[in-house]
Amino acid sequence: MTEENDNPVVGLNIPASIGMELSEVCTPSLIIDLDAFEANVALLRRRLEAFGVRLRAHAKTHKSVDIARYQVEHGGACGICCQKVSEAEVMVAGGITDVMVSNQVVDPGKIARLAAMAARARVLVCVDDRQNVEDLSSAARRLGVNIECLVEIDCGAGRCGVEPGAPALALAQQIDASAGLEFAGLQAYQGAAQHIREFAARKSRIDAAIEQARSTVSLLAANGLQCEIVAGAGSGSYYFEAASGVYNEMQCGSYIFMDADYQRVLDDSGAGISEFNNSLFIWTSIMSTAKPGRAICDAGLKVQSVDSGLPVIYRRDDIEYINCSDEHGVIADPHDRLALNDKLKLVPGHCDPTCNLHDWYVGIRDNRVECLWPVSARGMAL
Repeated sequence: MTEENDNPVVGLNIPASIGMELSEVCTPSLIIDLDAFEANVALLRRRLEAFGVRLRAHAKTHKSVDIARYQVEHGGACGICCQKVSEAEVMVAGGITDVMVSNQVVDPGKIARLAAMAARARVLVCVDDRQNVEDLSSAARRLGVNIECLVEIDCGAGRCGVEPGAPALALAQQIDASAGLEFAGLQAYQGAAQHIREFAARKSRIDAAIEQARSTVSLLAANGLQCEIVAGAGSGSYYFEAASGVYNEMQCGSYIFMDADYQRVLDDSGAGISEFNNSLFIWTSIMSTAKPGRAICDAGLKVQSVDSGLPVIYRRDDIEYINCSDEHGVIADPHDRLALNDKLKLVPGHCDPTCNLHDWYVGIRDNRVECLWPVSARGMAL
C-alpha cells in the first residue's frame, strides 16, 4: 500500500483533523460554529418547554447520528423525524430509539424494512391511503411488531394527506381496527408556509392549518379516538403551532443551522427571524483572481444547493457571491480585496440539500477543530 493510500485524510475525504486551526481546514467543506449550534439547540428547548410541547427534531436537515443524539440528550427532543426509511435505519443503527418517518411508505420492500425496524425501536409513520394501511398491517403481523400510524391531513401544503374532517376520521378508524397498527394521532404540517416572507401572511396560513387540525382532533375525540400526537410545525412557524393548544409535537429542523433563505423570513416587527444564529457554513477558498473586480472560489454547485437562492458571504458587505457553475463560485470584488487562498464563510441558501452533498461536518470552537461528525445518512434516498 502506498504512503498516499495510508493517509486517512486522502483516503476518506476527511477535510480536517482534531486540533487543526480553522485556516488549515480543507475547502470546500461544511463547518459548524459549535457555540452558535449549541445556543440554537438550547434556545428552542427553552421555547418549547415554556409552551409545554415536545420537540421531535427533524433529521432531514442534518442526516447526522451525532447531531440527532445531541438533540435528544441536550435539546430535549423526544425523538427524531426522518423523511426516508433509509434515513430512519441509519438513525436506529446509531442508537436513536424513537423515530418517525414523517412521510408515506408504500413500496412493499420499504414497508418490510419499516416493520423490521419496529422490532428494534419505536417506529411511527404517516398514512393517507386505505390500501397502505392494509399493507402496513400485513407487514406488522408477519413480524409480530407494532407500528404507530399518524393520519396525515393536507392542511394547505397541497402535497400528501387526506382532507381534514371525515376522511381523516375514516382512515383513523381503519388504523385503530387493524392488527399490528396503533393509531397515534395526526400529522398536520404546513410546509408551504415556512418560508412565506411576511409575518401576517405566514400567520394566516398557519392559523388556517391550526383550525383544520383542531376540528379534526375534535371529530376524532367525538368518535372515541384520542390523538396522543398532533404533529407538525417547522423553524419558520413553530411559535404559532406551539401556542395553539392543539399541536403537541414540533418537527423543527433548520433551527440548528439556519440558512440564507430562512433569514429572509420576517418576524412581527418586520425584522428577520434572527432568534437563531447562523451556525452552518460552507468554508471556501479563493482559487483565482485573474479577472479585475472578481474572484473565483472553490464552492460551486457540487457543494451546495441553490434552489432557494445563492449563498451569502458571512459578515461581508464589500463582496458578493453572484454566480456559480459545477466547481466554481464567482464573487464580485469591486475593490480587488481578495487574494489567492483567502478563506470565506458562505451561508448556504438552503441547508438541508446542501448538507446532503457532504460527507463530514467540521465542528469549530475558538477557531480550532473540536470534532468531526459524519453526515451519516448522506444520500439515503430509499
